Parts: sequence; structure tokens; C-alpha cells
Amino acid sequence: MPLLGSLIRRAYIIRNKPVELKKQWINPAKAQKSQLVKLLRKAQFTAFGEHYKFSKILTSGNVVDAFRETVPVFDYSKMYKCWWYRSLNGEPYVTWPGKVKYFALSSGTSEASSKYIPVTGDMLRSIKRASLRQIVSMVRYDFPMDFYEKGMLMIGGSTHLQYNGTYYEGDLSGITAASLPFWFQHFYKPGKRISRTADWDTKLKDIVRKAPDWDIGIIVGVPAWIQILLERIIDEYGAETIHDIWPNLGVYVHSGVSFKPYLKAFEKLFAKEIMYNESYLASEGYVAFQNRLNAGMDMQTDNGIFFEFVPFNDDNFDDEGNIRETVETYTIAEVENGVDYALLMSTNAGAWRYLLGDTIKFNNKDYAEIQVTGRTKHFLSICGEHLSQENMNRAIELLQEELNIEINEFTVLASRHNGLFAHNWYLGTNAQLDPEVASKKIDRYLKNLNDDYRVERLEAIREVFVHILPPKAFLEYMEMKGKTGSANKFPRVLKNERITEWKQFLKTRKYL
Repeated sequence: MPLLGSLIRRAYIIRNKPVELKKQWINPAKAQKSQLVKLLRKAQFTAFGEHYKFSKILTSGNVVDAFRETVPVFDYSKMYKCWWYRSLNGEPYVTWPGKVKYFALSSGTSEASSKYIPVTGDMLRSIKRASLRQIVSMVRYDFPMDFYEKGMLMIGGSTHLQYNGTYYEGDLSGITAASLPFWFQHFYKPGKRISRTADWDTKLKDIVRKAPDWDIGIIVGVPAWIQILLERIIDEYGAETIHDIWPNLGVYVHSGVSFKPYLKAFEKLFAKEIMYNESYLASEGYVAFQNRLNAGMDMQTDNGIFFEFVPFNDDNFDDEGNIRETVETYTIAEVENGVDYALLMSTNAGAWRYLLGDTIKFNNKDYAEIQVTGRTKHFLSICGEHLSQENMNRAIELLQEELNIEINEFTVLASRHNGLFAHNWYLGTNAQLDPEVASKKIDRYLKNLNDDYRVERLEAIREVFVHILPPKAFLEYMEMKGKTGSANKFPRVLKNERITEWKQFLKTRKYL
């Protein structure tokens, strides 16, 4: 008898009875005010809380306004240099009560060195709560009971943590693995031994070897690495699709990047219809997950995070995507649908008005439903074209649809050209694709998608170059950087020293 499936379905039915549903509906604005008060109250006697007078903020007439007026905005560099280095040295009660036992190592996609993000017990409980909510929400999709008895393959970084005598450090997936519910251990794949492996190639070989022994129902991971894994399994066993190996596979939970550019390639890996579900778990906290089919993600407004939103424009960010000293922020009650915002978070891990580095927009602010549109530093505006990552993803999606090809990876950079400027697109594909044809089509798509681009294309952007590369070029570059597997993503936009490094790599490997 599928006991777990019965329990989950029962939990969902109870949670969604008409009477209960009325009680369960969350007003995002009210929930957020409540979260801020809870965070301030708990952290008021920390060094940070005393410095910024949290006790006084709590007694003010408007806690939200007083908080925004008193506490400055922090990016990682500022937060680390002013506060988190003290936690890293073992000092307790710096930005959150108690001593920080874990630090998640994260470099995102735009930073060269690793960031040390504090992970507290309160944060881990919030992540677990959001994860269970996501699992329970899947019951609405009417999978058979025994689906919930299938394995869940979660591809993240190594779960092995380094201990230096003061704290543990490692990938967030390793930190959260230690707090998995006991009942989940049986379903969790690839299991503790393989998950501890740090080397991506070794981990990949072990998973491929064990694949026929597992009955996988759900896969979780970043699209680029999941695609590589599934293709390896299919090739190894001479299968037509991954369903020849895992016939009960029904859900793919993706995160980290827009999935649309990968969709065409993934569809060829499956023989059955797959439910694609998006989640938004950052090293700083569980932000959102997709709760309904064909919808955006629901922000977790009642789960240990207070969000603020900074309009992503020239008033608030410089040409490199760095946030300015003084910015205008909005609460969830003040935002508008369809506007790009950079995300600020105050969390139960001791981040305060912290710039996450992602940009989002609201599909439905009343239900706190969002979609990720890019990164604050992953955009092109060398001459005012304001080309967003969302624009780039859409252009690649349209190119694949029109030419019926697969583009596995891509990146873009801007350069000087004949006294003005040029955009250079690098496309990773095995298709026979004429660079000039691709260039004209991408240019046409972007002119339709972005008015600023259309204007600057006439005035300042002289050329749009397309360079065709084999997909393995992107993988080899990531290997060279030591960023294979886990949540590592290839940057959609290259800037500054990354441009020189990328060009030198392509020259050295004779790809161009």
C-alpha cells in the first residue's frame, strides 16, 4: 500500500477543504508586515539590531517605514565587510541570535570568489517548511497514489561539509541534506554516498551506473546539468528516451535559470508528458515555488523573509548593475504588475535589506505570483539599449522555434566596433546553423521585443555577430573555472575580465 501517497493526499485534502481554504488564504501585505515585526523582535538584541535600534523601530507608528528609513541597503560585499565577517570568526549574536554553525558557499554567476552566506537553524526550518508545502501542492495534479512512493533524484553540490573548528561550510544542498525528514531518506536519490562526491564527473558516472536500479518519479536540478545527466544515461543504455529507464518519471523541478531555452532539448529526452515545475531556492532563503500549472511562482510571504523591491532602472543601478547608495524601495503592497524589480531580503539568517542579485516581476501581485527575469548584472546597456536577460531568453526561444533547432547554451557580450559598438552572441548547438542567418533573426526579434534596442541599433550598435560553438565548449569553460554541476550556471552576459578570459579560452581550445 502506498502509505506516503495516502498521507500526502490526506494532508492536501485537509488543507484545502472549503472552510479551511478560507482560513488558509494569505494576504501577502499583511503577512509581510507580520514577518518584519517577528524578524525585528527576534534580532533586536543582536549587534546589528542594537546598532540600528530595532527596539525603537518596533515602537514606531509605522514599522515598515521606520525600518526603511533607519537601515541602509546592503549588497554582499558591504554586508560581509561590516557584519558577517564577525560571524565567520565565531562571534555570536552579530546579525541573528546565537552562533552561526553553517555557511553556504555561493558564487552565483557573476562573482569570481565564493560568498559565505550564513545559514541558521531558523532558516533551515523555513526551507523545510517551504519544501513540504511544495510537495503537498503537487497532489492537486492527480498523480496516482503510488507516484509518491517513487524516488526523487536531487542533483546539487556535494553534501560533504568542511569543518574548520568553528563552523561548517559547503553547498546549501549539503547543509539542508542533514535536516531531511527521516521518512524522506528512503526516497532521496542518489543517496548519501554519491551525494557527498565533490567531483562532478565522478558523481555523474556513479549516477549513470546506478540509474537502472532506481524508480525515479521526480527530478530536481539546474537544467544544463540535468540535460547532460539524462543524455548520458540514455546513451549508456542505448535507450530511446529516459522513460525507457525511468517509466514513472512525471515531474521535473527546475531552478536557477529560465527553462524556456532548454525546453526543446528536454522534450526529446522524454516519451511521456512531463510536468515542469519551477522553484526559487537561493543560498539566502527559499523565495518561491510554482503552485499551479501554467503560472508563475508564489512568493513565500509568511516564511521567515521580508521582501523589498527596487525598480531596476538607471536611477537605482549604475551601468555595471551595482546598486546606488540611495534607492527607492517598495513593499509587496506597493509594487505593480509587469515591472522589473531587484529583490531585497531581510531573513531569519541575519541578512538585512540584502540585495540578492536577481530581478523579478509580478504576474499577479495580489497573490504574490512572480517570475524571475534575470540578474542585476546580466544585462547589456553599453549605449542605452537596456537589453534584459528576459529579452535574450525570448530571442533564443524564438530562434529555436522558427528554425526547429536546439540551442543548448548561449552567452552575449558587447564590444567596441569601428568607433561604435557591437553585440557578440555565442550559441552552443550541434545544429547546422548559418551565423549570418541567426544574426539577422536575433536582431529582428530584439527590435520587436525592446524599443530601446531598436533605437540604439540604428544609432550606436553597428553589428550583431553570432558565433556557433559546440555545446561542450560551454561545459569545458565551466570545468576550467571549477564550476561544474550543482547550482552553477553559465553567465548569460559576459563583462569586464570575463570577456578577455572567455575569448582566450576559445582561442586556446581552438573553438574560434
